[in-house]
Amino acid sequence: MWPAAKPLFEHLAALGNASALREGSRSLSYAQLLAEVDVRSQHLQQLGARRIALALDNGIDWVLWDLATLHAGLVCVPVPGFFSTNQQVHVLDSASIDCLIGPENTLYSALGFSASATASAAGVLQRPRALVSELPVGTCKVTYTSGTTGQPKGVCLDVATQLAVAHSLVRASASCQVERHLCVLPLATLLENIAGIYAPLLAGAQIELMPMAQVGLLGASQFDLPRFLTALGQAQPNSLILLPQLLLALVSAAERGLPLPDSLHFIAVGGGRVSSQLLQRADALGLPIFEGYGLSECASVVCLNTPEQRRIGTVGQPLPHLQVRLGADQEVQIKGPRLLGYLGEPVTDEEWLGTGDLGHFEGPFLVLHGRKKHQFITAFGRNVNPEWVEAELVQQLPIAQAWLHGEALPGNVAVLVPRFETTSDSQLAEAVAAANQSLPDYARVHHWLRAEHPFSSSNELATSNGRLRRNALFAHYQNAIEQLMADQTCYGDA
Repeated sequence: MWPAAKPLFEHLAALGNASALREGSRSLSYAQLLAEVDVRSQHLQQLGARRIALALDNGIDWVLWDLATLHAGLVCVPVPGFFSTNQQVHVLDSASIDCLIGPENTLYSALGFSASATASAAGVLQRPRALVSELPVGTCKVTYTSGTTGQPKGVCLDVATQLAVAHSLVRASASCQVERHLCVLPLATLLENIAGIYAPLLAGAQIELMPMAQVGLLGASQFDLPRFLTALGQAQPNSLILLPQLLLALVSAAERGLPLPDSLHFIAVGGGRVSSQLLQRADALGLPIFEGYGLSECASVVCLNTPEQRRIGTVGQPLPHLQVRLGADQEVQIKGPRLLGYLGEPVTDEEWLGTGDLGHFEGPFLVLHGRKKHQFITAFGRNVNPEWVEAELVQQLPIAQAWLHGEALPGNVAVLVPRFETTSDSQLAEAVAAANQSLPDYARVHHWLRAEHPFSSSNELATSNGRLRRNALFAHYQNAIEQLMADQTCYGDA
C-alpha cells in the first residue's frame, strides 16, 4: 500500500455498513467496498502488474480498481474514452502499461494485450514490457491532459497531493451536508476522480454511478439533456460537478419549467470559463452553483467559491492547502502540493508553478482573464490548441487558410479561406470532414464559416509573414460566430 493512502483506508473502514457506492440495483457499503478492493489489490499483485491502465466506463468497477491500485501500491493510469485512437496508443505506450482493465478489442489486441491465463477477474488484460519508462519517485497516478497539441502530456501525481485536494473540498462543502453525489463527468478526468470519488468517500457520502451514456454525456462534446434530467430524477443527488455547457443546459431546462430535484445542495462548475450572466440566471432560479478553477498539475482544484465565501465573476478563493500569487506579468502562480513532474521530462524544482493563466485578485477572490498562449478551453472543459487543428485543415486541398475559435463554446467554429475562388461550400464541407477524421471529438471543427477575404497584413488579419492575428480575427468575426451559434439546434436543445 502507498503509505500516504493508509489513513484513507482506515477512515473508510470506520464507516462500516454505511452506503458507499450505488450503480443501478448494485450497491456496496463501505465494508463491502474495502473487501472488494482487497481482493482486487491481491489479484493485481499476484499478476505482477506494475502500471495499470483503467479503460472502463463510469461505474462501481472503475472506482474499485482505482482504489485497488492505491491499496496495492501500484501506478494507475486512467484512459479517457474521448481520446482518439492515436492518443490512447500514446498513453498506453508512453506510460509503459503492462496491465489494462477494460474490454478486449482490436486496438488492445494489436498493442499486445490479452487475457492472462492466471487472471481471475474479467476484463484484466496483460502484455509483457521489456522497457519501462521512468517515473518520478512516489508517482501513483499518471493523468493525461486532453492535449493542447496532438499528444497529451502525462502529469505524475502522488497520493498526498490528491488527498490534500480532496480534504480541502470536503471542508469547503461541509455546510451543504452532501450525502449523495452523482458522477456526471468521466471518472477518467481528474476533476471527477478527485472531487467526485475521493472527496465524497472522505465525507462518508454515497456515490451514485451511471454509464456515461445513461447520464447523457457522450464523448467530449455531445450532450443529451433528457437523459441527464432523467438521471438527476433517478439519483436525487445532493452534489454534482458540471462543465459550463452542462450548467447552461441545467439552467435553460429550469427556466423552461422542466423539473429538477429539490435535493441539490452543491453544484460545482469548472473546466472552462463561466459567464457571469449564466451564474446570475442560476441564482435567480435558486440553483446552488459554485464556480472553481484548477489544473491537473495541482490535482485539479485550486480555487473554489463556497456557500460562506462566494463572488460571481470570480473562481473563488484558493483552497487552504496551497498558496496563489500573481507574477510580474499577471500570470497565476501556485505554491503547495503539486505534480511530481511530467512523464518523460526532467523534474523541475521551482518553488512556484506557473499556470499559463492570467488574472487578478479582488480581495481574496481570483479573477481569470485568459491564457498566455493561444489555446482555448471549450465549454466541455477540453483544452485545444487551434494551431494544431488549423494545420490539419490547411492540409486539405480546398482550404488555403483557417482560423479556429472555441473558447467557452459547445462546438468549435472555423473560419475558412478557400484555396480557389471556384471552391464550393460542399468542397469545403468535405475537406472539414476529412480533417476531422484525424482529430479527437473535442478538437474537431463542429461549425464553419466561409471567410469574407483572405487573411493578410493589408486587412490586419495576419502578419506580413502570414501569422494569424487572433484577436483581430475574433473582433472581425465575433458577430458572425455568435449568430451562427445562436442558429444551432444545440442551443435549442440546451
